[in-house]
Amino acid sequence: MKRPEFHLPDVPHWFKPHMGERRWPVSFVVGVVILLQYLLPNSLSLKIQPEICILELILTLVLFAMSPGRIASHRRSTWWTGVALTGVMTASNIASAVQLVQRLLDGTIKSPNNLLAFGGSIWLTNMVVFSLWYWEFDRGGPGARAEALDPYPDFLFPQMTDPKYAPQNWAPTYFDYLFTSYTNASAFSPTDVMPLTRWAKMLMLMQSATSLVTVGLVIARAVNILH
Repeated sequence: MKRPEFHLPDVPHWFKPHMGERRWPVSFVVGVVILLQYLLPNSLSLKIQPEICILELILTLVLFAMSPGRIASHRRSTWWTGVALTGVMTASNIASAVQLVQRLLDGTIKSPNNLLAFGGSIWLTNMVVFSLWYWEFDRGGPGARAEALDPYPDFLFPQMTDPKYAPQNWAPTYFDYLFTSYTNASAFSPTDVMPLTRWAKMLMLMQSATSLVTVGLVIARAVNILH
């Protein structure tokens, strides 16, 4: 009996190793978010918020020390440290978002300027946090993408659909995930980048819902105060 022949699918044009992206842009954005979290008033943050910000800063410095240049290979220790940092930032921002909703419902915040500033800070932090989740998990993380370990993407960028849309050495960097997170948070739905896997769809759903609630309540309360 003749054995059946199995044919592997053609390798996509974007699936190839590359030199990896630099660490410093991510570290810079994370540093800005840590500062925003630190500047939130006590009424919109946890009692241990200063300690949380110090922990986030330490994890950021550890990550930068582990890969100060390009993220050219997948290291589990580095990846898990990045996931831990994103998890701490997520928990802190969730607590702030819950506090913000409570203050909006009980009318504690009287100044529309403070309301917009604090709401914008929490919304911006939420956008960065979700961009980090996308960046850390898509095809196994930045190091795994640099080594081309997983040919199945979690997010489909326009450059992946046709080689004429990008140079041969194109690869998504953190800015691409930040832009994806921004458009999803502002439009409340995917725009040019499509989620392919269930976890990616679930994360984008959670981000859209969180942004919708935050923005809707902040704008409604600000209009009510002004009138």
